[in-house]
Amino acid sequence: MKKKLSEMSLEELWQLFPIELNESKSVWQTYYQEIADQLKKWLPKSAVVRISHIGSTAINDIKAKNIVDVLIEMSGGTDLAAIAQLLETKGCIIMSTTKSRVSLNRGYTPEGFAEKVYHIHLRFDGDNDELYFRDYLNQYPEIAKEYESLKEKLAVEFRNDRDQYTLQKSSFVEEKTKKAKELYGVRY
Repeated sequence: MKKKLSEMSLEELWQLFPIELNESKSVWQTYYQEIADQLKKWLPKSAVVRISHIGSTAINDIKAKNIVDVLIEMSGGTDLAAIAQLLETKGCIIMSTTKSRVSLNRGYTPEGFAEKVYHIHLRFDGDNDELYFRDYLNQYPEIAKEYESLKEKLAVEFRNDRDQYTLQKSSFVEEKTKKAKELYGVRY
């Protein structure tokens, strides 16, 4: 009998869910729209400020993990833990929780990735740097290609270490997000 995901060590999870980059796919936008429509049905309308497609699948023409990232900005005072528990009843898995952020996954199975895989990020309104990063890379395709090259290198080096893969991208992401905020001002 296979282990449940909750019984696996981090190393076992990283082996089961390696970093693999795929060519850009138009279907990622469809997957995003499908989950966004579901989230709008599941979540209290009064609590949701904005639902956005973020991450590399939201950046034009670059390779990405076959995982659609979704940012849900919630109004202040929303009980993020309660929202996360509600999403758990809809097939999401709570991965990490802090006072102001909850990360969930959907589409992870004991056999590996499902056809449609999502990372759902619950945040309070205004905690949305990823929107600036996404917009900046979509406006400047040559910078998006730099990001793709960095990701390709890191995907080989850290295929089974998601934490290091993410950490090694952080200075690039922070630098471009800062430039985006300077360029766009208060956009969101």
